[in-house]
Amino acid sequence: MAFDYDLDFDNINFREQLELYRVGRGEQGVLMVEPYKSEILQHWRFKTPEIAKESSDKIYQMYLDYKENDDFVGMDMARKFLQMGYTRARRYANYKGGKKYNDNGEVKERDIDQEKAESAAIFEVKWKIVREDEEYLKLKKEHQKKYG
Repeated sequence: MAFDYDLDFDNINFREQLELYRVGRGEQGVLMVEPYKSEILQHWRFKTPEIAKESSDKIYQMYLDYKENDDFVGMDMARKFLQMGYTRARRYANYKGGKKYNDNGEVKERDIDQEKAESAAIFEVKWKIVREDEEYLKLKKEHQKKYG
């Protein structure tokens, strides 16, 4: 089932109402689902490889903490932030200022920033660990079967 953007995100605590949470595709809802957004976003950074390592390590530890507490929504949100760390750092690695399109709407030529590419690779490692975690995959399937 698709991510439901019509919910009242300002007034839903998804830890208490996990039945309303939909996994969606990719990073859908990553900046909307509370209290997880507020818990994780403050640690999400990728400016340099050192910062990306610290950030991805912290978010991965949060993933493990959510897992230990049987909190699938938290696990999935941590996965989304790790994925977003990869995709955003990759965008900035490929295009100066993170802007893929010029003023005419055409795709700019790539100008690779090796530091951001390294940051992206750091997030990618943790993202892959999470998305291939058998317990995560089992809980994801159960959540989708039960709630959509």
